[in-house]
Amino acid sequence: MHLTETLMWILFNVFVIGMLALDLGVFHRKAHEIKFKEAITWSIIWILLALVFNVLVYFWHGTHAALEFLTGYLIEKSLSMDNIFVFLMIFSYFGVKSLYQHKVLFWGIIGAIIMRAIFIFAGITLIKIFHPIIYIFGLFLIFTGIKMGLQKDREIHPEKNPVLKVFRKIFKITPDYVGDKFFVKHGKRLVATPLFVVLLVVESTDVMFAIDSIPAIIAITRDPFIVYTSNIFAILGLRALYFAIAGFVSLFRFFKYGLSVILVFIGIKMLISDIYKIPTLIALIVVFSIIAISILASVLIPESKPVVVANPGVEGNLSNEEETKTKNGI
Repeated sequence: MHLTETLMWILFNVFVIGMLALDLGVFHRKAHEIKFKEAITWSIIWILLALVFNVLVYFWHGTHAALEFLTGYLIEKSLSMDNIFVFLMIFSYFGVKSLYQHKVLFWGIIGAIIMRAIFIFAGITLIKIFHPIIYIFGLFLIFTGIKMGLQKDREIHPEKNPVLKVFRKIFKITPDYVGDKFFVKHGKRLVATPLFVVLLVVESTDVMFAIDSIPAIIAITRDPFIVYTSNIFAILGLRALYFAIAGFVSLFRFFKYGLSVILVFIGIKMLISDIYKIPTLIALIVVFSIIAISILASVLIPESKPVVVANPGVEGNLSNEEETKTKNGI
């Protein structure tokens, strides 16, 4: 590895560690509910930092590398929106107070960074050793995209999570939350709290997201530094994005269809990469256009409401069950 590139790796990781330390040690030393204004401010800061870094990539490696970073970042940022839907369901399922959600997401992102780094280098190494695996990645993305598009409202079943099942056999868990603590001492024994259980579910869920997102970014570039940095920037901004739009995610009902089209497009790009390489600029325009169309469609097309049909002979709009009860004198 060239000395300059090694220095870039070191500096970037120092930057990430510094920002995380600043986040937890200064801005969120005390647990507090993240309000919309704070969340949107941090979201903008993370996006601006990513764009500034993109400019640095441009001066360091040129236009092509800068376009690869921007396309990769846009794809990862879009896919992270799917994480937000799942995080909402997890926090709702376990009844986690908004006061403690930031801490779970913070440590969840630490784990996500480590796992993504492993997945990225494993994926790139596999392609170098066994090039045909790129076709498997491509087919997997197409399959995932189609499945996402056909899938109805997603449900989560944490009780079926294999990681959680194993953990419950090893550790005792307190019946209630203990503030923002993950573990507490009962006598000489260390006992986990439900908040740590939530963290486990978040971490194990992110593994599944990584399986989708890493092949998607590798389809854009196989430069480890570009893949890693675009992925990490998208992850670092995820917490702020979650608190900024958590209350509005239901409005983006067509977004998952946009994501499914993006995954299919990236999968096709992988499959034909040995025959025709779709230019990065074209890929960027396609991805951006799909995201924009899905968001605009969600905002502009009104949601259809179910039509209630009145049953003949029954006063008012009663359901069949209510009609039966009325006839039986209930």
